[in-house]
Amino acid sequence: MPETALVIVVPEAELLVSDWRAQYDWSAQRGVPAHITLLYPFAPTEKIDDDLLRRLRELFGSQAPITFELPPVARFPEVAWLAPEPSEPFNALIDLIAARFPEFPPYGGVHDEVIPHLTVAEGGTELQDRVEAAVSGDLPIRAHAGHVTFLFENDEGLWHEAHRFPLDG
Repeated sequence: MPETALVIVVPEAELLVSDWRAQYDWSAQRGVPAHITLLYPFAPTEKIDDDLLRRLRELFGSQAPITFELPPVARFPEVAWLAPEPSEPFNALIDLIAARFPEFPPYGGVHDEVIPHLTVAEGGTELQDRVEAAVSGDLPIRAHAGHVTFLFENDEGLWHEAHRFPLDG
């Protein structure tokens, strides 16, 4: 069944991370741009209606745009990633969405803690070392988030932008 997600797209990072993501991040291979996830999976496609979209518009419309940096490479087991600094505005959005839509827990409730991040590559220590060596000289990346992007997956497994919700607060 197709899925949906709420993300902050980070075009400022594309030039630096796109080649790595194209090879080592399944989401890039399916059309997802460089991003920081706020909520995945979100509502099933059959639950998306005008009322849900209105609620999202109101929620994000009351939040301020975010200016941030992506500093040096960090690591989860099997993932090289960039963490936004400051992280607090992203954590606040994640918490706000989770409170407003408790029926859709972040990552399906698999993780106890949600850490805002931009995935660069999925793989072991050797790959993570290569990523860090290749991109560290071009960090930090300075970025600005003026909206939240609603992504949906089609029946072929490819992801597309469905809506943008301005951060107008």
